[in-house]
This record gives sequence, structure tokens and C-alpha cells, in this order.
Amino acid sequence: MRIATWNVNSVRQRLDHLLTWLRDTSPDIACLQEIKCVDEAFPREAIEALGYNVVTHGQKTFNGVALLSRLPLDEATPRLAGDPEDTHARFIEGVVSLKRGVLRVACLYLPNGNPPNTEKYPYKLNWMSRLFDYSKERLQAEEPLILAGDFNVIPAARDVHNPEAWVDDALFRAETRERFQALLDLGLTDALRATTDAPGQYTFWDYQAGAWQKNHGLRIDHLLLSPQASDRLRSVGIDKHVRAWEKPSDHVPIWVDLDLEAA
Repeated sequence: MRIATWNVNSVRQRLDHLLTWLRDTSPDIACLQEIKCVDEAFPREAIEALGYNVVTHGQKTFNGVALLSRLPLDEATPRLAGDPEDTHARFIEGVVSLKRGVLRVACLYLPNGNPPNTEKYPYKLNWMSRLFDYSKERLQAEEPLILAGDFNVIPAARDVHNPEAWVDDALFRAETRERFQALLDLGLTDALRATTDAPGQYTFWDYQAGAWQKNHGLRIDHLLLSPQASDRLRSVGIDKHVRAWEKPSDHVPIWVDLDLEAA
């Protein structure tokens, strides 16, 4: 079973890219972030025509997440618990049945947090605390769980070109990395780092200053696996080539293959 995540940076602008990628790679479940449209405007028909069930949690112009699944979704729940006043569309959880038990996938778009000297950084840290609470609760079920999405977190120096330039950025500040490490300390596994220690495993290249051409990238899109999922991990891949397509997203897909069987 292949589970992928991709910040598409406007699903309507990248629809042709998304459809091409879905045809080429056929993920069983795809988590999308920054769809940047309300639910009614999501181009579900074209995606459903490829055999996907679609659930969205959209927002006009900003944010927005979606789950695409070749498997029936037994449940789909929007919003991350912990702050009833948070109206940002940044989280949706889906559940699919396996031959043994269920697979739970949380698609998330964690706040950027910049500039860090504004209210945006406390919002990011609070969101990470809520994600910690969610993860702690879900891990008690001892079932395959995947947290997939754009975390807006650079976990370590090897995950960014020129780390010294990012020390004060909200994506790389010490407190941000500590909160990410706290998720791993709960028992979650960073799928990519379970398979390679190599630097330069980037998922994002800015549109500015020739970042793509110079390979000045960041790794901020992650798949975190519960023990029951990480035990089934076969491989991880980054579809870097899609960044070279015409008018691409600034992110690329990253995916995991797991030894799980659908019901």
C-alpha cells in the first residue's frame, strides 16, 4: 500500500500536474495540502474518474487539505481538536479498513509561523502542542497511524541547504525542532530517516533566487509512522522530478510503501 503527501499549492492551478502524477504513481492514499479552495470548488470529478474517493476540508484562497483514497473511507473527520476558535482548514483524518484492523491517516498542513516575532509563531507552537495531544491519544489504540503532510519543520541541519541561514526562521528555530522531536519521542518514526541518513533529501524549493536550479532546498514534508505502521515500512521515495514541470508547486510528493492489505 502506497501513501503519499503533496502540498500542491493550489489544486486548481496544478490539476493537470496532479492528474498526471496520480496516473503515473497510483498511490492508494494521497494527502494534499494548500488546496486553496472551498469544498464546493474542489475538482473532484476529474480525480474521482481515476478511481479515487475524495474528502476535503477547504478554505477560500488559503490553506485547505484533502484526502484521496482508492479504498473506501470508513470515517473522515476535519479539524484538529484543542482550539474551537481555530478556523483554519489544516487537518483532516481518514480511516480505511484493513484485513486486520484499520489504517488511520492524518493529513495536515502545519502553520508556517513566520515572522516569529508576531502572533504567528505562538499559533504554530500551540498547533504543534495540539498535534502532540492528538498523536498521544491515537497511539494508545496501537493501530497503524500515519501523520502525513507539510509540517513546515526542518528537523535537522542535514535537511536544509545552508542551515546557518535558517537559525532564526520559524521552520528551524530550536523550539520548533524540539516540538517535532517530542512527536518522535512519543513513538512515531520519521519514515524517510528510517531508511537513509543522506543529506539533500529535499521536498521544497522556493520559487525565488534560483533555489531549484541550485538545489537550495528544504525537507519540510514528512510522513510519521506509528510502531504498527513503521514495522510494515518497505520503502520511501521523493518524486523530485515533478518540481521540474512547467509552473510546478514549490513542494514535491513524498511517499511510503507499507506491507498492509486492504480489506
